[in-house]
Amino acid sequence: MNGTAVRIIPCLDLRRGRVVKGVRFGGLEDSGDPAELAARYEAEGADEIAMLDISATLEARATTLDAVRAVRKSVGIPILAGGGIRSVADAGRLLDSGADRVSVNSAAVADPGLIDILAARFGIQCVVLAIDAHACGRGRGGPERGYRLATHSGGHDTGIDPVAWAVAGAARGAGEILLTSIDRDGTGQGYDLELLERVAEACRIPVIASGGAATCGQFLEGALAGARALLAAGVFHRRELAISTLKEFLSTNGVEVRI
Repeated sequence: MNGTAVRIIPCLDLRRGRVVKGVRFGGLEDSGDPAELAARYEAEGADEIAMLDISATLEARATTLDAVRAVRKSVGIPILAGGGIRSVADAGRLLDSGADRVSVNSAAVADPGLIDILAARFGIQCVVLAIDAHACGRGRGGPERGYRLATHSGGHDTGIDPVAWAVAGAARGAGEILLTSIDRDGTGQGYDLELLERVAEACRIPVIASGGAATCGQFLEGALAGARALLAAGVFHRRELAISTLKEFLSTNGVEVRI
């Protein structure tokens, strides 16, 4: 595989300043201190750290800035931060606290113009559109599987086609898509490759695959399906797979990575 190197991104899902992890966005359990985990992942070879405050939107507040500051002090690699961003001011506070990029989800669905505003203010390289989607049976027009976009930590089904939303978000100025399969999240069953392929083929911007990867082979499948970055959480938190081991495997199998 030629071109830009595929990035490995450990994800720190935050709740009340701690890292948590569950299955399909539920059953959350404590996984540790964000700064300590981030430092370990940088030492293992992570290319970026994602920090997503998963309860910020539900609690109508902004992402916890103290956690972002603490992680910024512990690592030198880029930080992608999101959760509860509803305005330029919210995004600005995250960037001022040490984030390099911000992700928007629920607020962008409610007001798509937010993407345009953030891209104009901070640049498209700084804006990531997070998309949480779940399967909803077969599509109306044929045998293809259907998907729906969900917001508010997966709690609200919008009825929106996530592929169409990804295309619209890219047109408005999002520089990358963070695509999470709610059905696969925390299951260890691998990425939803059908969803990933559809979004990657439809968009001209990079896609971060998220939700379900737990083995080297599953990460490889994600890269081959079109992902330009591979995100995971629990498998790294539990030390079931080291990032260095994963990168060596991907490189051996023809995927360009930074080692």
